[in-house]
Amino acid sequence: MKVIVGSQNPTKIQAVEAVFSNDEVKGNPVESKVSSQPFSDEETLEGAINRARECAQSAKDAIGIGLEGGIMEMGGQSYLCNWGALVDREQNVYTAGGARIPLPDEVVAKLEKGKELGEIMDEYEQRVEVRKKEGAIGVFTNEYVNRAEMFEHVVKLLKGQFEFANR
Repeated sequence: MKVIVGSQNPTKIQAVEAVFSNDEVKGNPVESKVSSQPFSDEETLEGAINRARECAQSAKDAIGIGLEGGIMEMGGQSYLCNWGALVDREQNVYTAGGARIPLPDEVVAKLEKGKELGEIMDEYEQRVEVRKKEGAIGVFTNEYVNRAEMFEHVVKLLKGQFEFANR
């Protein structure tokens, strides 16, 4: 099976490759068609679905997978959130969400000023491309869970639903 991931981000591609290990996996840098920094579960999920749809439509013999990270608020606390979508050859859509952890107030304050989380994390860690490595989840869990692992869990949920529907 051919699997197209709606991103060139190595952590997202790595997550899909880990779950679809016997399949051909390639990245395609498609647009999410939502804000560059999604601020709700709904917007984050919409971005994942948009990426997956575009990938599935780019090749008739492929399934598309979209993975999107964002921020959501509950009870006055901002949380990291992540969503995934799988769109099959018949345009059926499967969705799944993953882990959530609270973000520190100092990070939320910068988000509220319009900065993207990836940019904030680079400043926070004084490194480059944290989003392509452990991600915010890795930083704030002391690397007990990194970004690829977080998305891998979501991809397992997607693949499981897809296989169940097609058995």
